[in-house]
Amino acid sequence: MSRPLFGMGSRGALIEQLQTALQGKGFDPKATDGRFGNDTAAAVTAFQTAAATAPATGVVSDDDWTAITETAVPDVEARSLQLTSTFEGHGFTLAQGNWDGAWLTWGIIGFTLKHGEVQAIVENVNASAPDCVQRAFGADADKLLEIVGAAPDEQEAWANSITAGSALAEPWRTNFATFGSFPEVQAEQCRRVHADYFSPAIQHALTLGLRSELGIALAFDIQVQNGGVSAHVRDTVLAATSGQDEAVVREALANAVADNAKPQFRDDVRARKLTIARGQGSVHGRAFALEHWGLSGGQIVAIG
Repeated sequence: MSRPLFGMGSRGALIEQLQTALQGKGFDPKATDGRFGNDTAAAVTAFQTAAATAPATGVVSDDDWTAITETAVPDVEARSLQLTSTFEGHGFTLAQGNWDGAWLTWGIIGFTLKHGEVQAIVENVNASAPDCVQRAFGADADKLLEIVGAAPDEQEAWANSITAGSALAEPWRTNFATFGSFPEVQAEQCRRVHADYFSPAIQHALTLGLRSELGIALAFDIQVQNGGVSAHVRDTVLAATSGQDEAVVREALANAVADNAKPQFRDDVRARKLTIARGQGSVHGRAFALEHWGLSGGQIVAIG
């Protein structure tokens, strides 16, 4: 049975894919900026009216997605990633300098140089598709490859040398943006997200009895922002919610993670986690209705 998938307010690479497909079919969303606004809703409505297969709501259903993009409906991992990357303020291409002690941050969830994630992605892409590195970095490609294999103190010093405020100095900012735009590089980023973030999140979700799309999205967001569900948080939530339904578990988990966050981040963590747990809320001053992000508390995900 078809269900609502994407609607007003959703953002990210999946929305850009939708907009591009709408444009290709003659239903102009006015931009392919990855933001589902009035123009995209109007283009979806026009498509639905022309197809005459369902009410013209301007909200993309599963069936609409398949008809418009000619691809399978994005899985819960892709939808969770789209939400978390929006919270994080990142896309596949954004790179930032050493303003926060991470040396260099880049990519869909903010992979860092300090923790070896940027190096691993560059090295893997260079092994499988070396032309991507050369095309993106040009005359700076050799320097990049030298740095990813250098000692940590050299990597930190290099990151400091190309940091301008919170941004990267040119040409590095544009180079990393170009690199992140390549399909091969985006696929490598997604492989790392799956292995290092989504798979552990699934295990935490199983332990806590979370099976809904919102439950999976919450566990994933915790893995990205907070490093996972600690044993203390897990035990606290399990003890407090024994026999309760999942909505109660989600909210208890959201609050427990926030309670154990650093004081200066606690309010932000709580707002973000409760928005996912409840399916709606406000984060960084923006309202979120997660039913328009393809995430529902009533949809059960087959895992485990």
